Amino acid sequence: MFSLLFYRLFFLLLLPLLVIALLVRSRRNPDYRKRLTERLGISPSHIKPGGIVLHAASVGEVIALKHFIEQLLASYPDIPLTVTTFTPTGSAQVRKLFGDNVQHCYLPIDVIPCTYFFLTRLKPQLMIFMETELWPNLIAQSQSRNIKLLLINGRLSQKSVTSYSKIKALIKPTLNRFDKILCQSQGNMENFLHLGCQTHRTQVSGNLKFDISINDELNAKQAELAKYCAFTEINPRKVWLVASTHPGDESLVLSAFKLIKQQHNDALLIIVPRHPERFNDVANLCLSHNFTLAKRSEKTIVSQQDIWLLDTLGELMAAFALADVVTMGGSFSEVGGHNPLEPALFKKPIVVGSNMSNFTEVLAQLKNQQGIIQLSDEALSEQLESTSTELAECVSSLFLDAKQRQQLGENAHKVVLANQGASQLSLAYVQALMAR
Repeated sequence: MFSLLFYRLFFLLLLPLLVIALLVRSRRNPDYRKRLTERLGISPSHIKPGGIVLHAASVGEVIALKHFIEQLLASYPDIPLTVTTFTPTGSAQVRKLFGDNVQHCYLPIDVIPCTYFFLTRLKPQLMIFMETELWPNLIAQSQSRNIKLLLINGRLSQKSVTSYSKIKALIKPTLNRFDKILCQSQGNMENFLHLGCQTHRTQVSGNLKFDISINDELNAKQAELAKYCAFTEINPRKVWLVASTHPGDESLVLSAFKLIKQQHNDALLIIVPRHPERFNDVANLCLSHNFTLAKRSEKTIVSQQDIWLLDTLGELMAAFALADVVTMGGSFSEVGGHNPLEPALFKKPIVVGSNMSNFTEVLAQLKNQQGIIQLSDEALSEQLESTSTELAECVSSLFLDAKQRQQLGENAHKVVLANQGASQLSLAYVQALMAR
């Protein structure tokens, strides 16, 4: 049985290898070797203890939590709020969105010395985790210290259920240490129950990722990006934005773009890689396909270039406003897709690949309201030619049909508005736990 004791011993032995893995990864992204002491649980001395700790693993989670964090800050102005991440890009996003309004450090590796130092230093009243962030050792230690535990926006895909079922003896007690698990949907709640979570600990709260809005800051960023687009209403260009791409996505997209250019010679492709360490690789790949390229990081004006590489952080959301058609990366492989609600907020027509397993319920709602186009199941990433052809035909068709683009975008936007409110319910549970 994969008990907590075995888990602790196993990862304690792996600790040197985990540190080495971070250092290896830092060869491509130097930020992974910075603040290494935080990975070991030694939090910065300026962090005030005794407050709320909220964990958002990476960029997507930080953005999804923006409204919720703002509500926490308003509700508890005198209690320190520490937002932890595990990736450098997530760390940068926290600083970008909240500055000094929140405390920030990395969540430590889930090994007893590291988690002990972390909890001893921060002494939180409440630990909040998000989605599928299950850290058995940290959660067990938190419970033993009488720290309240809340999981918000709970999500468990069928793939995760299958994986966790193999270590159910570890996961079941981990789940039942939470005071409450707030789930995105009924299906997700049933998956938590299937793994042994007690019924009274779970509730459907809705999806925090619907609680997004266009604010003045976003409008300002949109205007800033638009200044680099040197094409006007007199000389318009159709814009295809492909967001959060992974290895393999770009090759497929570039092949499709060659076909699109045969029908729409002036089309512009905006590519936004998911991970910053791949920016240079993606740039070289675009050039190897004989496309002309402008880089956002170089502040190049986009005029006649074929591709605009958005090799910066924190600008994807605003960039959606510039697109005529949006495709979400990660949906053409085993990654499972990325959040389609952000382009839906801007009323953009969305095209995704056959694998959106990370957003099953969201996809179902969008499809039910005819607010998204999904490529056929047969169009797999291994079949590059057929997939790129189908993708190109779909995007080209949308370029030619303004009415369909508008209808798809409006339908998607209605889905976003109809499902908002999860942040308020999550805040209510925070208030209940803090009042105990």
